[in-house]
Amino acid sequence: MRNVAVRILVSFGSLASIGFGIWHFWVPAIWKWYSFMDPTATELIIAVRAINVFFSLSLVLFGLMNLFLAFGPPARFSMAVVLAATCLLWACRVAMQLIYPQGSMNPTIQYSMLATFCLALGAYAVSLVLVLTDKTVPR
Repeated sequence: MRNVAVRILVSFGSLASIGFGIWHFWVPAIWKWYSFMDPTATELIIAVRAINVFFSLSLVLFGLMNLFLAFGPPARFSMAVVLAATCLLWACRVAMQLIYPQGSMNPTIQYSMLATFCLALGAYAVSLVLVLTDKTVPR
C-alpha cells in the first residue's frame, strides 16, 4: 500500500520538477532577462546563463532519478537519499518564493507558483517519510 502511495506522490513531484526544469530552460528568453543587464557585463550574463542551465538541468535530473528509483527495484536507502536531497531543493525554493517572491507583478502567478512549489515539496516529503518508515523494503 505504501509503495503505491510513494509512486503516486513521487510521480506528481517528479512531473512538477521535470516540468519546471524544462520550462526554466526558456525562461531567460521568455522574460528577456538579458535585456535588463548591461551588455558589457559579459561575465554576469555568462554566470546567469550557467546558473539557469544548471538549475534547470538539476530539476529535470532529480525528477528523473526519483522516478527511476520509485519504479525500479527496491532500494530504500538510495531512494531516501535522493528524496531527502530533492526535499531540500524544493524547501529552498519555497523559502525563496516566500522571502523574494517571483511573479509579484500578478498575485495569481505569485501564489500559484508558491502553491505548486509547496505541493511538490509536500509530495516529496510525504514520500520520504513513507520510505523511511517502510519496514517491508530492504535497506
